Amino acid sequence: FKKESAPRELLDAVEEAYRHLEPSFDKAWGGLAKAPKFIMPSVWRWLMRYHHLSGNNEALTHLVFTLKKIAMGGIYDQIGGGFARYSVDQYWFVPHFEKMLYDNAQLMTLYAEAFMLTREEEFATVLTETFEWLQAEMMSPHGGFYSALDADSEGEEGRFYIWTATELKEVVGDDADLIADYYSVKEQGNWEPDKNVLIRVQMEEDFLTKHNLTKDSWSVILQRAKDKLLQRRDKRVRPGLDDKVIVGWNAMMVTGLVDAYRALGDKKFLDAALRNMRFLENELMEGLTIFRSYKSKRSHVKGFLEDYGYVIQACISLYQVTFDEYWIRRAEALLGYVIDNFYDERDGFFLYAGRDAEKLIASRKEIFDNVIPSSNSLMAQNLFEMGTILDNDDWKGMAERMVDSLAALITSEPNYMSNWGIAYSEIKKGMAEVVFTGSGALESAREFLSEFRPFALAIGGDKGSKLPLLADKTAVDDELTIYVCYNKTCQRPVHVLQEAVSLMA
Repeated sequence: FKKESAPRELLDAVEEAYRHLEPSFDKAWGGLAKAPKFIMPSVWRWLMRYHHLSGNNEALTHLVFTLKKIAMGGIYDQIGGGFARYSVDQYWFVPHFEKMLYDNAQLMTLYAEAFMLTREEEFATVLTETFEWLQAEMMSPHGGFYSALDADSEGEEGRFYIWTATELKEVVGDDADLIADYYSVKEQGNWEPDKNVLIRVQMEEDFLTKHNLTKDSWSVILQRAKDKLLQRRDKRVRPGLDDKVIVGWNAMMVTGLVDAYRALGDKKFLDAALRNMRFLENELMEGLTIFRSYKSKRSHVKGFLEDYGYVIQACISLYQVTFDEYWIRRAEALLGYVIDNFYDERDGFFLYAGRDAEKLIASRKEIFDNVIPSSNSLMAQNLFEMGTILDNDDWKGMAERMVDSLAALITSEPNYMSNWGIAYSEIKKGMAEVVFTGSGALESAREFLSEFRPFALAIGGDKGSKLPLLADKTAVDDELTIYVCYNKTCQRPVHVLQEAVSLMA
């Protein structure tokens, strides 16, 4: 691990925030020490950036431990993929079985970034299985994603997901004893009488040693069992489905899918992201007006700040992995619309509902991050990143004033200001503008983006580009040429990706 240089002001701020956050770590089970336990993705994404800036390995250790414990718990659907809303206990054991799109969208990003940082195989498995669940249970025929799955089926919470020991044996057959041990299934039930929530309490290597199994042979047995259990479960009465398509949550998933594509390189993630975005544009946007939701037809309710914010973020994400300038121009137009319709010049923050929204909706501003980051912290990020890509100092200045006015809270209350902490770090560190031109520019950028690079934006294209950062960046004889720039000041061009990475450090 090689730290990037950072201003002392930023290093002091993130150290102070970490001092406030670290005492609440649950060292035995991961996450934060309380019950019920929500995963709080932006807290752990902030922690990755703190580690990146500080080199503090204890922070990284707790992050990896937390994400592994979550993936082993009942809060993660062990055979079907996807995450429940929260754990009712401190062990990630018994979930509130409801599955929300917004949780799973953020967890795609969280596990993708964690995989980029650590290359932990288990994190890649979580991404793949969660994507399979999304496709099977949450995707509309047109490419939009539904909002939620209920906790109940047949009038009983969790009935769809739980197993008796007898049913497990019947389905899995000869492998039943191994599978029961792996998922902690008990004859008497591990949750309620006869009822088992599938969880893992043994680390994989310990389980393999205990049963004298190789990793490859166990992988075959486990996948076979998962397939059989899933086939049986698919015959059960399903939980209720909330089949509304909400713009903000879908756009959040677009970014999650792009991040999974960056991490794993599998085009199925990008294809799903683009299909979802086309659905949103065709059905839920009219010019620059976004409508909040769709259920057989779009609602008349206009989008809120989070809807615009997440669509802009999704456009920025899509641009970096495609170099299709349509996405940047779309983000630029939407950002201008948000400033015109949501911005309050008196305090420098954004209203949750636009000025043309129904008057019944109270005019309020969303500041504190929760399970979903606050829409103002999201807009601070969007302003700074778009200001960097389009060389717009006004937007960057707006973002800086937003984080400066909250700086004391960002460092003293990291649990409730975690996405603000991410925005603060980006703004105070500055984003590297890494420009790719010439032959193989997009492929080189994709390789660059497959590593955890939280303070860099990939920009690229050909001679026809109108983006200011590409205006004078030429490739000699069409050879791959990479420029690493900060605040529009570029270092010497290089032709090998690793040299560009070295210049960043």
